Amino acid sequence: MNPHPGGPPGEGALAALTAEHRGRVMALARDVALPGGTRIFEEGEKADRFWIIRSGTVALDIQMPGRGRVVVETIGAGGLLGWSWLCPPRQWHLGAEARDPVRAWEFDAAAVRDLCAADAALGLSLVTLIAETIGDRLRATRTRLLDLYGPSGPQRSGAAP
Repeated sequence: MNPHPGGPPGEGALAALTAEHRGRVMALARDVALPGGTRIFEEGEKADRFWIIRSGTVALDIQMPGRGRVVVETIGAGGLLGWSWLCPPRQWHLGAEARDPVRAWEFDAAAVRDLCAADAALGLSLVTLIAETIGDRLRATRTRLLDLYGPSGPQRSGAAP
C-alpha cells in the first residue's frame, strides 16, 4: 500500500531529489486536506512547515496598501508551497489561501532542517530545489506587479523612442 495516496512520493516538487533522499523527506510527510477558502498562512507569521500540493490550487498573495490582497501566483498539483521556513527569521513573505479543496503533504520544518543537517548531500539538494522555487516566485511576483503597476504601452521612462 502506498503510504502517500494521490501519487508516488517522487511526484512534483521533490522529483529532482534522488530516490533515497526523496524517500527520507517523504517519510516526514503528513497527509492533510484543506477546504477551499482556508487561509493557510499570512505574511509575517511564523513559518514552521511547508507543503507539496497533491490536488487543488493555492493562491499566493501580497498585501498592497489601498488594494488589499493581490494574488501574485497560483500553485497547483506537484507545487511546493512555502520556503520561508528555511532561513531566519522564518516568517512568511507572502500569504496563501486554498482556492478550492486542497490535498497536500505537510512537512514539519524543524524535522526537515534536522534531516538536512544530518545529511549534507540531502541538504544541498533540497536547498538547491528551494532556491529554484524562490527564483520562480520572485519572477512571478515581479511580472504580476509590473502587470498591475508598470507603465502601459511600449514607451517606458528612460526607454529609447
